[in-house]
Formats: sequence, C-alpha cells, structure tokens
Amino acid sequence: MNIADDIKRLHELHQAGALTDAEFAQAKAKLLSSVGSGASSQNANSNSFSGIDDSLNQLNRFRRSNTDRWLGGICGGLGKFTGLESWIWRLLFVFFTCYFGAGLVAYVLAWIFVPEEE
Repeated sequence: MNIADDIKRLHELHQAGALTDAEFAQAKAKLLSSVGSGASSQNANSNSFSGIDDSLNQLNRFRRSNTDRWLGGICGGLGKFTGLESWIWRLLFVFFTCYFGAGLVAYVLAWIFVPEEE
C-alpha cells in the first residue's frame, strides 16, 4: 500500500464513524510523519531486505552433521539447526518417502547441496 491508499482508508474509516476526528487527525499525522521525504520508505525497504538477509544468513548455517549421521548426516544437521531430535527428522523422511515418494528425493538433494560440518 502506498501513502494515498493509507490516507484513503483512514478517511473511509472516519466517514464510517470508526474513527473520531481526533483519532483521524492523529493517525493521519503519524502516517505523514513516518513517510517524511521518502527516507523512511527507503528505510522500510532496506529493513525488509535486511530481514531477508538475516534469514539467508541463518539458512547458510545449516550443515550436514559429522557426528549424528546414519547416511549423509542430513537429519542430524536438521536436528542441530531446528532444535528437534534427529530421529523425528528421520521419521519424517521415511513417512514422506513411503507415502509421497518425495522424502528420498529431498534427502538426496540435500545430501548433494548441503555442505558438511567443518
């Protein structure tokens, strides 16, 4: 939503009686002050990219386990990464392999693309 849509929505709420005159004026002032000269909207965009960067950095910490492994260490690595026990991940992979056939494919792809612990 852009600023015009936000102000239009505030006006509709004011006309419908959901906002008093004082609430409408306060919300409009807050909305206009947050936009400023456009720097705030650029900060909002950079914050959303920052959140994506944080997620990617966290995902990059995922590694195959050297110590808790049966085949490739994927379930042990998932256990360390998520905090769940590795046997739960093994059970999920077996379930998805038996019922959907996708578990084996996902495991093999993870085995290929996820780097091993150092």
